[in-house]
Amino acid sequence: MKDYKDVVKSWLEGNFDEETKAEIRQLQETDPAGLEDAFYRNLEFGTGGLRGIMGVGTNRMNKYTVGMATQGLANYIKAHVEGAASVCISHDSRNNSRLFAEISADVLSNNGIHVYLFDSLRPTPELSYSIRLKGATAGIMVTASHNPKEYNGYKVFWSDGGQITAPVDKDIVAEVAKITDPAHVRFSPVDGTPCGGIETMGAEVDACYLRDITSLALSPEAVARHNDLKIVYTPLHGCGVRLMPAALERIGFKNIIHVPEQDVTDGNFPTVVSPNPEEPAAMKMAIEKAEETGADLVLATDPDADRLGIAVRDNQGKMVQLTGNQTWSFLTYYILTRWKELGKLDNTKYCVKTIVTTELIAAICDSFNVKCYNVLTGFKYIAEIVKQNEGKGEFICGGEESYGFNLGEFVRDKCAQVAGCLVAECAAWAAEQGLTLYQLLQKVYDIYGLYVEKMVYIVRKGKTGAEEIQQIMAGYRANPPQVIAGSPLAKVIDYNQPEKTGLPKSNVLQFFNEEGDVVSVRPSGTEPKIKFYFGARGDDAPKKIELLKEQFIR
Repeated sequence: MKDYKDVVKSWLEGNFDEETKAEIRQLQETDPAGLEDAFYRNLEFGTGGLRGIMGVGTNRMNKYTVGMATQGLANYIKAHVEGAASVCISHDSRNNSRLFAEISADVLSNNGIHVYLFDSLRPTPELSYSIRLKGATAGIMVTASHNPKEYNGYKVFWSDGGQITAPVDKDIVAEVAKITDPAHVRFSPVDGTPCGGIETMGAEVDACYLRDITSLALSPEAVARHNDLKIVYTPLHGCGVRLMPAALERIGFKNIIHVPEQDVTDGNFPTVVSPNPEEPAAMKMAIEKAEETGADLVLATDPDADRLGIAVRDNQGKMVQLTGNQTWSFLTYYILTRWKELGKLDNTKYCVKTIVTTELIAAICDSFNVKCYNVLTGFKYIAEIVKQNEGKGEFICGGEESYGFNLGEFVRDKCAQVAGCLVAECAAWAAEQGLTLYQLLQKVYDIYGLYVEKMVYIVRKGKTGAEEIQQIMAGYRANPPQVIAGSPLAKVIDYNQPEKTGLPKSNVLQFFNEEGDVVSVRPSGTEPKIKFYFGARGDDAPKKIELLKEQFIR
């Protein structure tokens, strides 16, 4: 492997812009360790695309690494797609997101590929939607989801509207890996190669997207009777502000309360440490606004508006934040109840959950005689099931514990706009029965039993940390725990064995005890973490969660 100092020298002497070279010299003078980190390796283009800290260097998100990734994608498309090809591109509110989107558009166009570029920031699920609407070959979303402000990223979608999966993902990764020098990138038009053209899209796609979201409504009469429901909404400085309020108003809600400071589109996310609706700190201002205004419900979306966090009033009238598992449980119960009442359920309909999402979803589906697929972590695997079942069955809904959910087939990714509208509609439906959303969740627990989940992670940084994580996984494979939370081990699933699981190979272990409690252990693919997902059942579930944490977290 090249010494990073040689790579730095090649950038200083190569055909890079003067601003980049000046930043490199500044790092040489003031931050040698930062310089090494920026150049010691190439930012990896994985099966999910790119994600990293922004700045100069091969290990950073910048116009050169984005250009190289896009050239690799262009080469794959030209080699594997017959006839005219096109790519839809969108971006979120992060710093440099528009720049990276425009660079991607230019590189694709200079390779003879037609581009549909949104006129300004739009949610990830709308990018997914636009691919199918335009009949495009692929899509690019410039976003780092809910990561801190220093990060940006680049997700690739395919013609079905879902994020790339095998074998396309690995083949694109291989093409990107061949682009070892920015000189290989067609940043400018090339003589003899016709440009593909860049076509702007915007309001007309919004209108179609909102129309289709509205078509998913299951209880319009309930909404009409409870359209004064007070809903606080925050986009956490992201792109959800463009469409979430409009979607809620379209389905009939009239009392949308904003958090003005967080409506400001700003990639520095000035009012939060991290723009992640999973974190209570990110929801703080919206919950305070709800207490101030007497609101019934809080909805929050992350910067690219694919994840949804919610808070509801408990039985004492206090605003409490729900987990993704809790939200998707009552929402799945609501959707299946309404589909049954509307005569829409039959044996061709199905739901999908990920392996680390609460088993309560599967129990709810079983009670309605609805098939529930279990897939690997990541919404792209939910979208893959939808693609595989086209023409054979109808996707009802699907979710993952990390605040992602979707209903219907026109978006092939998690969609906070769809989920937010459904949560609000469900609140109106519950009100018809004299229930709050919190009480509806308690009703679900009364029917199916109490399910409690908790995710805990351990950070292990650097080379030694990565080795320690490998050793932890190897230890669990060699010596699985024989007792879990006081109950004997009943089953172990090793997702490194696709011949047994029927799913793609993945470095995940699951341990089930005889009481149905489960522990899933999974190293993060993008961060120096190993994650533990604990799930317990029964009236003593909270106590068992604490026992599981004591047993596994060292």
